[in-house]
Amino acid sequence: MKTITRIQLPKKQAVLYSDGVLFENVLLISGMLPTDSDGQIVGLGDAAAQAEQVFKNIEAVLLEAGGSFSDIVKLNIYLTNIEDRPVISPVRQKYFGHDTPASTLLEISRLAHPDALLEIETMAYLG
Repeated sequence: MKTITRIQLPKKQAVLYSDGVLFENVLLISGMLPTDSDGQIVGLGDAAAQAEQVFKNIEAVLLEAGGSFSDIVKLNIYLTNIEDRPVISPVRQKYFGHDTPASTLLEISRLAHPDALLEIETMAYLG
């Protein structure tokens, strides 16, 4: 039997949105924006502060599903300015160390919130 569990963090979200979906041993974490528990953008204009908040949001979903950063096998990072890559790299390394997952980094023209500088989605294996 296949079980799909939708994980919703206690914060204001868009309709028809799940922070994460757990399908058997695979946790898919939706694109996380740098929002606090009230849905407000954190670190306006500061890519490092926004990356820190995004990773905290990812961590909350991981914990809710019984996982940790060591379970992440895929990471997709979307930046509105590719020049922010060296700014967010130390934040990323703080959470992953040298044991980094398969990764993609893209520059995109804009995100769902105009003040967001980045969005990150992940896939974790909890097996």
